[in-house]
Amino acid sequence: SNTLFVRNHYTMLIKNALVISPADRIHEKYDVRCENGQIKELGSLAPLPAEEVLDAEGLVLVPGLCDTHVHFRDPGQTWKEDLHTGAAAAAAGGFTAVVCMANTVPVVDNTAVLTDILKRAADEQIHIYQAAAVSAGFKGLELTDMEALKAAGAAGFTDDGIPLTDAVFVRRAMEEAFRLGLPVSLHEEDPALISENGVNAGTAAEALGFAGAPAAAEETMVERDCALALETKACVVIQHVSSGKSVDIIRRYKALGANLHAEATPHHFTLTEDAVLKHGTNAKMNPPLRTEADRQKILEGLADGTLDLLATDHAPHSAEEKARPFTKAPSGIIGLETSLALAVTGLVKPGVLTLDELVMKMSVNPRRLYGLPGGHIAPGAPADLTLIDPGLNWTPENYHSKSSNSPFTGMQLTGRAVFTVCGGRIVYSWI
Repeated sequence: SNTLFVRNHYTMLIKNALVISPADRIHEKYDVRCENGQIKELGSLAPLPAEEVLDAEGLVLVPGLCDTHVHFRDPGQTWKEDLHTGAAAAAAGGFTAVVCMANTVPVVDNTAVLTDILKRAADEQIHIYQAAAVSAGFKGLELTDMEALKAAGAAGFTDDGIPLTDAVFVRRAMEEAFRLGLPVSLHEEDPALISENGVNAGTAAEALGFAGAPAAAEETMVERDCALALETKACVVIQHVSSGKSVDIIRRYKALGANLHAEATPHHFTLTEDAVLKHGTNAKMNPPLRTEADRQKILEGLADGTLDLLATDHAPHSAEEKARPFTKAPSGIIGLETSLALAVTGLVKPGVLTLDELVMKMSVNPRRLYGLPGGHIAPGAPADLTLIDPGLNWTPENYHSKSSNSPFTGMQLTGRAVFTVCGGRIVYSWI
């Protein structure tokens, strides 16, 4: 059994780190002492007898990263991923907390499935939270017992992977989520407008002989749900934004006062539809990679805060599944182990975001959204921490995930987590 949170006076001293904790307005060198799973003190500290000492000279210490959009496929599709391998992949990427989506088999639409996942997740060495379904069986017809699911530990509600096409149903779901004080997260693609999913309706689709998935399929649903968010006052998350016009719509409704949050994924701010022609089904995802103009608008949305969350949509699939013909292969890529590096490479190095701003989107904002502990480096805060080498050049080749469906394998990247600390103990070490 896991003893992650039973600390028996265990202490660790992290020396000489550049501490970046935007929520505490800290950006300076400190030593940080962790004791019994919590941060005890910051300052210029001398080691105690028998204390584990980690020299972090040249490294950046940030609150543990948090990914609010992952698929661990457990229960029901554990040949792709399970709670243990998902947790290992997360720790290797610097994440101390994740929120799993509800599209397991069976769907997380009742307290029995939710309780089983949370009980098994407690044995893992990172914090695994679980979202519950909005609709029974992901059918978009009948609300789940959201109140009972909240009481059983649901972090929020989502039918991610399946768009909710009935506006009346979506409004009812938002009203109930508002009453319960939990976020509802939405996958925005109108299937009526999509010929083939996973590839943008543009040059790549034409080259493959497909009509593809137009940006309008996303934009029309984003417009509808932003309007409903404004009306209901619900906390609404627009997931994995791919369209530049969607960024504009979200910005407009945020300015009107809607309680909106929006995700950008590393693949949508790094790649365009051309990647489908190079990487095939390993660049097939929903919503699809779009144009360079869309990518630039996503970068603008990240820079101005319209897109306030970085989330991977970590979606493992087996090599056999991804080897099928394009229209038969499942959509999605893994992302936990490359997310931070893609953000440093594609956002921090070019000056789109500062490292402090990146920490807000990868650690602080996700926790605030879901009301999760952490996001601070201060006495009494959880000792859930990520040590980053922002200048480390490396190439992803092998993964802790069961799956390896990624277009980023073999790409030269900069920056990575070299130590992940959860509950005051090192749960991952690159060195």
